[in-house]
Amino acid sequence: MSGAGLRHTNPHAIAPYRIGAMILRHWYLLTSSWPRLLELIYWPVLQLITWGFSQAYISQNAGFFAKAGGTFIGAVILWDILFRGQLGFSMSFLEEMWSKNLGNLLMSPLKVSEYLISLMVMSVVRLAVGVIPMTILAIAFFGFNLFGFGLALVAFFCNLIFTSWSFGLISSGLVLRNGMGAEGLAWTLMFALLPLTCVYYPVSVLPEWLQVVAWMLPPTYVFEGMRALLIDRVFRADLMIEALAINVVLFAASTVAFLLLLKSARKNGSLVQSGE
Repeated sequence: MSGAGLRHTNPHAIAPYRIGAMILRHWYLLTSSWPRLLELIYWPVLQLITWGFSQAYISQNAGFFAKAGGTFIGAVILWDILFRGQLGFSMSFLEEMWSKNLGNLLMSPLKVSEYLISLMVMSVVRLAVGVIPMTILAIAFFGFNLFGFGLALVAFFCNLIFTSWSFGLISSGLVLRNGMGAEGLAWTLMFALLPLTCVYYPVSVLPEWLQVVAWMLPPTYVFEGMRALLIDRVFRADLMIEALAINVVLFAASTVAFLLLLKSARKNGSLVQSGE
């Protein structure tokens, strides 16, 4: 082969075709199993119905909630974006652990960065499967239109999805290092944020010392921003910018933590182990 026919490529460059191959693999896994698809839709819809009718009752019996409008339903949907985003990331990762394929992938030309990007894309795909039917039902049953938030919804979504990816990286890294005995973290880690991020109540409800912790978490700004939009009809861009700044730091720290845990897993031979 002549030298003119050779293509010089940067070995450190991210290859979109490898990312696409990983996305396609997980897409086939997802669409080939109706229980997987059903699970993505079932839980968001169940939450919506439960909290939606709860709010319908409360709004008929309390002036504040009548004024607050769809704060409960909005909180349910935004919380599901946060939770499902992290779970979608972690589930795609766990699929490789369950199939004992992760070691093979990491010994292939696939770069870690390419693999992580594919997990992020799949988290959005899984999220869409669950949340889109949920938002349609919210319109049909309760007259709550999430898309009525307009550009504010973009700010809410971006901040929530970045947080979900950060926690997905942390939980996946811990599973890598500690084996499948740490699998439960993928299901429970995000729930630790539920009381601290003030999903269903304002930050002012918390004790002062706990408010400091709450304001260190990006989702807190999103849920406060949602309540300001629904109750006061004001979009708090300042809250979204602060949340984004914290998310940048959190995502960078989570990425470093994942890479360190991966390095430790390689050193200790954890990649080829599937037990606890």
